[in-house]
Amino acid sequence: MVQEQTITIEEQYIAEHPRSHELYERGRAALPGGIAHDVRYAKPFPIYIDGALGSKKWDVDGHELIDYTMGHGALLLGHSHPEIVDAVVAQMRKGTHYGAGHRLEVEWAEWIHRLIPSADRVKFTSAGTEATMLALRLARAYTGRDKVLKFAGHFHGWHDYAVPGNSPPFDGVPPGVPKAVLDTVVIAPNNDLDFVERALATADHDIAAVILEPSGASYATVPLPDGFLARLREITARHDVLLIFDEVVTGFRWSPGGVQGLTGITPDLTTLAKIVAGGLPGGAVAGRGAIMELLEFKDDPAWNRTRKVQHPGTYNANPLSATAGVTALRLVSDPAVQRGADRLAENLKRGFNEAFLRHDAPGFAYGESSIVNTVVGTRYPGELPTDLRHPVGVPASALKARGSEKLLMTLRAGMMLEGMDLWHGAGAVLSITHTDEDIVRTVEAFDRTLARMKAEGLFGE
Repeated sequence: MVQEQTITIEEQYIAEHPRSHELYERGRAALPGGIAHDVRYAKPFPIYIDGALGSKKWDVDGHELIDYTMGHGALLLGHSHPEIVDAVVAQMRKGTHYGAGHRLEVEWAEWIHRLIPSADRVKFTSAGTEATMLALRLARAYTGRDKVLKFAGHFHGWHDYAVPGNSPPFDGVPPGVPKAVLDTVVIAPNNDLDFVERALATADHDIAAVILEPSGASYATVPLPDGFLARLREITARHDVLLIFDEVVTGFRWSPGGVQGLTGITPDLTTLAKIVAGGLPGGAVAGRGAIMELLEFKDDPAWNRTRKVQHPGTYNANPLSATAGVTALRLVSDPAVQRGADRLAENLKRGFNEAFLRHDAPGFAYGESSIVNTVVGTRYPGELPTDLRHPVGVPASALKARGSEKLLMTLRAGMMLEGMDLWHGAGAVLSITHTDEDIVRTVEAFDRTLARMKAEGLFGE
């Protein structure tokens, strides 16, 4: 008797996504690696999307997917929110770029000023990477110091000052970054405030600013311990060093005022992107008036030549991004938005952990706000709480890596076959358009996918 062959997850994925496969092969001829963003890298190939609405999107092969990437975290309001669509379409008819100021840029800045506690004034950029780059330049110009301190594992974009220390083992030399730049970036071990205290006291007093994600590295992938932000604020203030909150992800998601609005701890500068522009390209730097003053022109040629921080940018506060941003911030200013998404994330996290326990599979889900982080291939030390918020006893490098590439890619492919697109292969970013039914379906799919991976022997047990 011939034993029936069982198709693997990868084999089925390839068979069911021929048009995505074709686009990937075409893309490889025109795009490095066939992708436009590193996070979209996937084996055996990524999917290509044809349209999206609410919590769903549809790929070029006709599959409906419950989406948990949500525009890399930008879409708290879901895909194609009708009020944002209407506002952008109306603006398209009026113009996309005036080469001049306009009413919407003022309204957009006013909304940020209203919601973000540190935002005395606001300057717009085209993306989060530009925002952190400008914030660091402002800090150096304001203090007259050259160095910046960041924490290992924290993500601040892809410019030269941001990438050192971003990925495990946190000590490599990023290709293309000059040594002269590396010499001005101090990397603090993750969550090590004693290191920060020593560095600010002894590192030739040349540190202009400390920058961090106030959720912990990579939107709470490596969470901060209780009391961390309060002590960091005290340390930086005592040493007269600026504190920068990178709220590109957390801004308007953790609360209408971001992490600082939730905790009452106010930085000197804040960087924003993603939700701030309502799903269109856009970012911002907000901060204390005395620091932001460095961006102003004055009736003083010496000031304009020696003190003013230059900041052009063709698409800064363009009318399309501005109208989307104004509309989005008006909607997310209601705390019920964040509470609703948070509740869904909590239910999804609990369901994932129950599935890990049910199959005795190595892995765990945890997270804050409306983001679920998942590690696959590493067992949680001790008893796994289904409502896990902060993992205990797991190294930062293991949390940041999220598991082996093979397991993450297979889990994501398996969930695609079930009709779900997970964030970073295993996690989830929630929106107000996700439903309780979406969560139930996703947990059931996660359960079946873990069972299938275990049957394929992928967990090695």
